Amino acid sequence: MATILIIGASRGIGLATLKAALKAGHAVRALARSAAGIPVTDPKLEKITGDALDPAAIRTALQGVDAVIQTLGVSPSPEMVFNSTRLFSDATRILVAAMEECGVKRLICLTGFGAGDSRNHGSFLFNSAFHLFLGRVYSDKDVQERIIQESGLDWVIARPVILTSGPFTGKYRVLVDPRDWRCGFITRADVADFLVKQINDDRYLRRTPVLTS
Repeated sequence: MATILIIGASRGIGLATLKAALKAGHAVRALARSAAGIPVTDPKLEKITGDALDPAAIRTALQGVDAVIQTLGVSPSPEMVFNSTRLFSDATRILVAAMEECGVKRLICLTGFGAGDSRNHGSFLFNSAFHLFLGRVYSDKDVQERIIQESGLDWVIARPVILTSGPFTGKYRVLVDPRDWRCGFITRADVADFLVKQINDDRYLRRTPVLTS
């Protein structure tokens, strides 16, 4: 089993990924600003309080790990509509440089349906709402993806559709052909399952699959 660094592990998809990785038998190092509040206790879990924008904290957290799962997110707010962000690109630029410096090769990154070349693959209604409410956030995710794709790392970029809080089903689809890309729904538990499986699976290496139910 591997030792995994999960960045953004305190809630949402990051927390679901932490639980899935532990269940799969991996040792997990969870980095988050509120790591102490992660509601999981396990002998294989190490909680590290740190900021994804702190290069020193990232380099320290990378010591001795085999792979990184990056699950950064922002809380929904009215500011998302009007203000741009650089969280995703800045944090990823720091992470990629640190991974290359520390010799950690495997990066599994969560972005979302609508990032990169998956933009405008939804319905007219979805695309309109997406551009209005998430356009600025996803513009930075576009940059985030390019930083990863231009790196020398062994990467997988996962683009889930709309996330739900339902249970794990194991019946999700992994779509790599743009002709098949459609908006839909998928549980966080199913996305977490996919992310953890990429630790040892090369099937989607250097690819950007869309995940849907």
